[in-house]
Amino acid sequence: MHRIIAAALAAAACAPSAQAQTSPTMLAGEALTLERALELAGANGPTIQSTSAGVRAAEMQRRAVGLRPNPSVSVEAENVIGTGPYNGLSHAETTVGMSLPLELGGKRSARIGVADAQITRARLSTIVARADLRLKVTQAFVDAAAAERRLVVARSQLDFANEGLRAARVRFRAGRASPIEEQRADALRINAETALGQAERAITLTRGNLARLIGTEPGMLDVTWVERTDGSRPRSPGSAEGTLALALAEADLATADAQVRLARSQRVPDLTLSAGARRLEATNDVAAVFSVSIPLPVFNNGRANLEAAQAQRDQFRALRRGALLEAQQSIASAETDVANAGANARAANGPALAAAQEAARIARIGYREGKFGQLELLETERTLAQTRMAAIDAFAAYHDAQARLERLTARAPTETEVQP
Repeated sequence: MHRIIAAALAAAACAPSAQAQTSPTMLAGEALTLERALELAGANGPTIQSTSAGVRAAEMQRRAVGLRPNPSVSVEAENVIGTGPYNGLSHAETTVGMSLPLELGGKRSARIGVADAQITRARLSTIVARADLRLKVTQAFVDAAAAERRLVVARSQLDFANEGLRAARVRFRAGRASPIEEQRADALRINAETALGQAERAITLTRGNLARLIGTEPGMLDVTWVERTDGSRPRSPGSAEGTLALALAEADLATADAQVRLARSQRVPDLTLSAGARRLEATNDVAAVFSVSIPLPVFNNGRANLEAAQAQRDQFRALRRGALLEAQQSIASAETDVANAGANARAANGPALAAAQEAARIARIGYREGKFGQLELLETERTLAQTRMAAIDAFAAYHDAQARLERLTARAPTETEVQP
């Protein structure tokens, strides 16, 4: 009988290591690395394609606003189809002329300034979209890797529960245990089966999310890096100034500044120069005609548009300050999360895990020799499983916080780097 119980406990003890080497979600072939997943997501991401199209649209808009106003050609006929001597075309005066608008106040350069600011904003949107996509793919990759690790623990727990149930039945039939011990072992098996089903559904969900991001089935994952932390490397506090987190807010503010300059330039009236030739039908003579026209800003002098642009600039300036405060808060929170999750991961995978494994080993030996009861054995096994799950959760939380921190502290490109 002791041999049967010892064999059951040995099988339960070996299950985690056996399961750690194989996983039903792993497929034959090369393991998918995080960098490869990022490449696939970048090639298939609709957000990247959308922002790239936005850059092209902004560039075409820049070409459009940089064009000068078109000249106008006019034809006028006077003193025709009237009465008396003007009945007919004998006294007609025909004028053919051309008008050319002259923009004053730097309107064209102001329009180009707005378009350039919008191009910069569109290009920054592409860079920000790539950074956001990198964060999403990293989080999805970590979720899938953690789900695989949780499945390993859930299967080892089910193996232990099955072996424990068989051992409890043998002890009960031999008269060495009460029926409560068998029922307790059966309840443990049911709970383990439920946990395994949840772990399998979690893998389906997380791998499906990753597949939707990269555009293909992920296959086997390279998860060796997931269970590593950079706890030995000191980290200096991150600064929100000059980060990609503020790039779009600063680009919006720059566009608003350009809009103010444009509104100010539009308050200057434009000139229209006209020149033409007039033919007098009565004398068959030709004379030149010149004119200059300028609008009078009586009803609309452009002040309302200027004040609106200035108010919008004030709005974006306030939004920029709000984005800075939010970025500072998010960076501080992410740094704390990285430190806490790293400490939890190192503790759960180090001293805590070693202590839980040793306690389970002693409980198995004691249960086999009759020194410990079933409750002590189940408690140590439960503690060991919880410690393993805590280590997995801590590693996942660490890499999630690390990815968020890298996204928040990523430096914004310079103006030359934003250019194509």
